Amino acid sequence: MSFSISKWVCPPPETFSEPATSGAKVEWFRCVPYIIIHGLVLLAFFHPFVWPCLILCLASYSIRMFAITAFYHRYFSHRAFKTSRAFQFIGGFIGCASAQRGPLWWAAHHRRHHRHSDTDKDMHSPKTNSLFWSHTLWFMTDYAVPTFLKEIPDWVKFPELRFINRYDWIPVVIWGGFSYLLGEWAWFSTVTGMTGMMTFIWGFIVPTIILYHATFAVNSLTHLWGKKRFDTGDESRNNSWVALFTFGEGWHNNHHFFPGSARQGFFRGELDITYICLRLLSIFGLVRDLRPVPDWVKKKALDQ
Repeated sequence: MSFSISKWVCPPPETFSEPATSGAKVEWFRCVPYIIIHGLVLLAFFHPFVWPCLILCLASYSIRMFAITAFYHRYFSHRAFKTSRAFQFIGGFIGCASAQRGPLWWAAHHRRHHRHSDTDKDMHSPKTNSLFWSHTLWFMTDYAVPTFLKEIPDWVKFPELRFINRYDWIPVVIWGGFSYLLGEWAWFSTVTGMTGMMTFIWGFIVPTIILYHATFAVNSLTHLWGKKRFDTGDESRNNSWVALFTFGEGWHNNHHFFPGSARQGFFRGELDITYICLRLLSIFGLVRDLRPVPDWVKKKALDQ
């Protein structure tokens, strides 16, 4: 395999071309950052642990998970609610800090997933590929490099979104750098007992890894294990455990039946933390016009 330095000094490409539907190959050199960040978790064993570590980890995870589920998924991919241009950028920036590529890339690939779910054209289906491929390897292939602009004509007009999408490493570096500097802040260090390296580990490294695998579980696990309430023509399933860790994304069969709703837990008992947070934000006018679950959708479920 030959490597070009341009892959690393130039931003990922954008294209209106239709991607190849088969023959995607893993570009193993692209796995290096992913492997490194997993290896860095070993640093936790060389630094003391204090309880504020878990609080910081939970906060870092929760803020970015909400940005992924609410903005990357329900907003950019499905237009399930409306917000201001400024707030959509904030949501996209924080989501980008999760190190899961840019918001336009994410939305474009996700829209393709819905259109081709669990077929040969669905590049991260565990039914047409392996579980490991679905969970991890697919986004390290040549197929996963470009942003397919043809899929997202509604977003290409925003230059600020195009910028963070092409330079998606910037929010990651800022989040990681801020995590380290937080522990170097004398007041914070005195109150929590944490150093800069400790806040870097528990504010960036550990929660980013958990974010990876929680998000990836929606691609992989919810197409293998869980309950099917609706006939969606694919293998999407409702998985309560995945829903818990992903703030509601595990109600995947619900979502595949009616993806336009801002709410994915359609029925009582289906905890959807993202939707609860969106309702709270709507009270303050930060988001609006949350698309509901229509009555006919609920009736369809009861008829089965």
